[in-house]
Amino acid sequence: MWSYFEKGGPVMWPLLACSILGVTVAIWRAVVIWRAGHDVPELMKQLRAALLEGDVQATIAACEESPGPVAAIVKAGLVRFGRPKDEIELALQDASAHELALLEHGLPWLATVAMIAPLLGFLGTVTGMINSFEALAAVGLNNPAAVARGISEALITTAAGLMIAIPIQMAYNYFVTRVNALVRNMEAAANLLLEALAEIKSRKEPAVGAARAS
Repeated sequence: MWSYFEKGGPVMWPLLACSILGVTVAIWRAVVIWRAGHDVPELMKQLRAALLEGDVQATIAACEESPGPVAAIVKAGLVRFGRPKDEIELALQDASAHELALLEHGLPWLATVAMIAPLLGFLGTVTGMINSFEALAAVGLNNPAAVARGISEALITTAAGLMIAIPIQMAYNYFVTRVNALVRNMEAAANLLLEALAEIKSRKEPAVGAARAS
């Protein structure tokens, strides 16, 4: 493997940096997104049951025990329980934007690596062909090995760039899909919260009216 790296020429060093950056960010995002989406259906069931019971404080405690974007959004709305609906909706929007930014953090780096790696590979192709023609001009066809060295450099860098870009692009597409799924879960949680708060409010209003009548 090291022999191929040496034959690839100086362009292999930025390609190596791209591969290290891409793998590091991919592992980091995989852990973060897995934690964010872990047991979301079960969490939604627990939150729904607690909200329907009208126990706001218990629901807030459940959100604090379950870190993740869904729990964070529900908590952001619950802490404003009793305030106007517009204020609660604004809090949910702010929390959603914050959680989305956290989920998408680092993804532009993956997109950049997937775009730059093939370009670096093509740059190595150009420099390798330049070296081949320079060798051909210097020794003619009497020394094919000198010409083949530049061609080998060109092909190695092209292959390295594609080997880096393909899996990183696949990882980026997967993470974008997972983030979109989590966004749908956050929207569902926000709608569930608004419906539950409206139901809790409707329960309290008849009780207050009956108390005043008596």
